[in-house]
Amino acid sequence: MSDSLHYTDPVQRSQRAAQVRNILLVDDSEFERVIIRSAVEGLTDFRVCGEASNGAEGIKKAVELRPDLVVMDLAMPLMNGLEAATVLKNEIPGLPIVLLTLYADQIHGLKCAAFGVTVVLSKFDGLAPLLRCVQGLLGSTS
Repeated sequence: MSDSLHYTDPVQRSQRAAQVRNILLVDDSEFERVIIRSAVEGLTDFRVCGEASNGAEGIKKAVELRPDLVVMDLAMPLMNGLEAATVLKNEIPGLPIVLLTLYADQIHGLKCAAFGVTVVLSKFDGLAPLLRCVQGLLGSTS
């Protein structure tokens, strides 16, 4: 094998690193966060910059890390996803928030927009809709 196959131009590498979009995961289930992290980081242009296990912690991490997007569960202890989204809407205007829930059929997207939620997705639909949503909201540089 040629060494040129393993060489990565430092300029290209830094340009790619600058294009990576950061995502914050907020879910009280560690299992859910691991699964979502694995799927998101399988996409070339995205990385999980932090995780939180409840809405209050999610707000703190979002303000600290300034992610490009937040993926948040609805039902969590201390502060649910809608309550946290409302705070984030004021703290970081324009931050896209994807609300994941088992109750998507009971939640209307228009009502969620008033809370600062960009998209509501059902956990029953699997990861494919979430990955398409992330790529759609943040774009893809590859």
